[in-house]
Amino acid sequence: QVQLVESGGGLVQPGGSLRLSCAASGIMFRIGTMGWYRQAPGKQRELVAGITIGGSTNYADSVKGRFTISRDNAKKTVYLQMNSLKPEDTAVYYCRGALTILASEGPNDYWGQGTQVTVSS
Repeated sequence: QVQLVESGGGLVQPGGSLRLSCAASGIMFRIGTMGWYRQAPGKQRELVAGITIGGSTNYADSVKGRFTISRDNAKKTVYLQMNSLKPEDTAVYYCRGALTILASEGPNDYWGQGTQVTVSS
């Protein structure tokens, strides 16, 4: 069974750092574009950062210069390093991936279960 599993969330003080991980498990042919999204209470889910299979990245304006997305294809894992965290970064963070299970098929969209990040003093 293919799935994405996030880890690394928690409670951190303003100005602190956290590193989120998203590991793909199961047998698959290719892991394509991966992304981190977040959803704060009462708000819509939004894209935080994305990374292509070739390593090209994009970020939401609100996190540029503070967050860094990276991937380790050998470990089938994508990371989100979050520095200089602010209370407004508080949200459930979700991993999303375009995973190709069979070489003869196209990619399918997978989401992780989410991990809570709370920035508070």
